[in-house]
Amino acid sequence: MEQNNQKFQVALDNRELRPPRRKFGREKVRVIIISGILSLILLLIIIYTLPLTILSWSGLFVYASIVSLVIFLFVLLIRYFGILFMAYFYLNRYTHEKKDNYFPFVSIIVPVYNEGKVLWASVKSLLDLDYPNYEIIIVNDGSTDNTAKIAESLVGYQQGRTSLVKVSLINKPNGGKAKALNAGIQYSEAQFILCMDGDSQLSTNTLRMAVRHFVDPAVGAVAGNVKVQNRKKMLTDLQALEYLEGLNMPRSAQGFLKMVNIIPGPIGVFRKIALRDSGFYSSDTFAEDADITLKILADGWKIVYEPNAIAYTEAPATLYQLLKQRYRWTRGILQAIRKHKSHLYNPTINFNNTLILWSMFYEALIWPAMNIFVNLFFIIVAVVYGMSSFIFLWWVGIAILDLMSAVYCIAVEKEEFRLVPYAVIYRVVFILLIDITKGMATLEEFLGVRMTWGKLERKGFSPAKAAAKS
Repeated sequence: MEQNNQKFQVALDNRELRPPRRKFGREKVRVIIISGILSLILLLIIIYTLPLTILSWSGLFVYASIVSLVIFLFVLLIRYFGILFMAYFYLNRYTHEKKDNYFPFVSIIVPVYNEGKVLWASVKSLLDLDYPNYEIIIVNDGSTDNTAKIAESLVGYQQGRTSLVKVSLINKPNGGKAKALNAGIQYSEAQFILCMDGDSQLSTNTLRMAVRHFVDPAVGAVAGNVKVQNRKKMLTDLQALEYLEGLNMPRSAQGFLKMVNIIPGPIGVFRKIALRDSGFYSSDTFAEDADITLKILADGWKIVYEPNAIAYTEAPATLYQLLKQRYRWTRGILQAIRKHKSHLYNPTINFNNTLILWSMFYEALIWPAMNIFVNLFFIIVAVVYGMSSFIFLWWVGIAILDLMSAVYCIAVEKEEFRLVPYAVIYRVVFILLIDITKGMATLEEFLGVRMTWGKLERKGFSPAKAAAKS
């Protein structure tokens, strides 16, 4: 049998490009001169202002409190309005941007471990998706309750909203969420993968709205919008507000830059080749969602945010469960940052990733420390030096800022307006408590204190009935 081999000639350019030679001597001299000039200016300021300064412990505390207050408010305002403006620009672009209908085949991976109370409702919400071309792959990660039995009852072709949907089941020994997701991803033959939590319930428009972003070949993943389902209690209502103001608004701002830094575990849609090239999910951190996001970004892919790809999740209903969850989140994010520290130190590898890692480092470490220190410092100054009225006005200003942000976020997402009053205690009480937990988690992470994954005890809730947004 003759083989028809075609030959091609390729002209190779073998020229070696030499990088420009750096003149290290001149650079050192330049640094010395600039440092010397700045040092001289600071020395002159000290010499001329020191005789005019009245030195006393009380005066030192008063002046220090004023300086700390101004710096904290300055950083807070830059952070707030920077996020707010970029989120608004993204929303404005998103509102006017039109995308063609695009319906590639999608595999939905549902990793479950002891999710018997919520699995049936989660899968039923997936069968109600307004999308014509997808399958569901349940990965049972060694559950010890009735999860496997419920999953087996769902296997086969189930009637979906628009067509029959194939539901498959993979049973594997317990190995963690990352390995469960990898098992489902590698079993799938689809080009696009939706990864979610076993307790998540998706809105009907989720796939239709998320997948259309992949028309752009540079987009490697789409981050969805996570909302709290089990509300009507103060703690869960505060978390609902936190998801809107503290998570979704920054994610909208990152979406403007197409550099979302964490694809949330409850809802993320991926181009399979991006997952494959990044080495799939890893089990060496407690925040596999942050780790996979940083790996995809490091490979040069864009990650966008889709506000109408909504996942409803069950939030912790007790303070202990909440603090335990945030403790794990913080340690996991710090582990992911440490894992990618080469990008943190060397912006020439991937400048975008360097910016993202520094922003994550700031949010996980610097900002909580600033918030705790400023609150403690101001309380001490108020009690000892009689500045309670001044500090009260400061807290009122912070509350007004949070009220403004809450109104904006709730209006944009057409959420429950009754959440707005929670903004009064959101910053002063709720976020401060979370930041203290972050501080403890940070300390224990750097000390190398051993921790376990932990598991949120599910209460179960009825399927989400959210109207699809177009």
